[in-house]
Amino acid sequence: MVVHMDRSVFFDAVRGELFKGEMTHPQVVGVTAILDAWEERFSHADWRWLAYILATAYHETAYTMQPVRETLAQSDARAVEILETAFAAGRLSWVKTPYWRPDEDGRCWLGRGLVQLTHKRNYEAMSTLTGIDLVADPDRAMEMDAAVTILIDGMLQGSFTGHKLADHLNEATEDWVNARRIVNGTDRAEKLAAYAMAFHAAMRPNAAHGLIARLKAWGARVIARLTL
Repeated sequence: MVVHMDRSVFFDAVRGELFKGEMTHPQVVGVTAILDAWEERFSHADWRWLAYILATAYHETAYTMQPVRETLAQSDARAVEILETAFAAGRLSWVKTPYWRPDEDGRCWLGRGLVQLTHKRNYEAMSTLTGIDLVADPDRAMEMDAAVTILIDGMLQGSFTGHKLADHLNEATEDWVNARRIVNGTDRAEKLAAYAMAFHAAMRPNAAHGLIARLKAWGARVIARLTL
């Protein structure tokens, strides 16, 4: 039996826990697009997966819940400029090859979408997944339908790093912290865990949302210190 989420309760809860009491129209639109896609295709799946997907979009888009370009720039040129400045200053020490620099065709493979899709090989893989030629036009990864598909399917299938949602959230395991490995190693893993648990608490109308989210966030921090 499929149990449908009470969206009014859900939005009331996340508005208070994650959006400082108020959500903009674009934030509501973005969350709704993810919920709609999930219910249409994965309504029998684990709600913890959906919670972590929402948390990832929340973090990767700087809380806007809209597909964005890396650095939040309004153009590729400006994003490249910002990234080049940061790279030259040594603030991107983990980057060996600047992936954002335009290739021979003038296309940039910098981050775009609800989860920051980078590198040409990933745009090629997601072209197959979405049925959209993202190599010919990388900016199409910022279209909402494409961005939602990349976010959800990519995390379910392990397209980004080889880790997938079922590896960390399953019948035997509930590892909110290391679920970050699905997208980006352990970067800000504790924060993502807390966000995801807050989204998950909001999906259950009988949960004491704020208290449960805060207690689980504290537990995640403890686990992180022991395991990371």
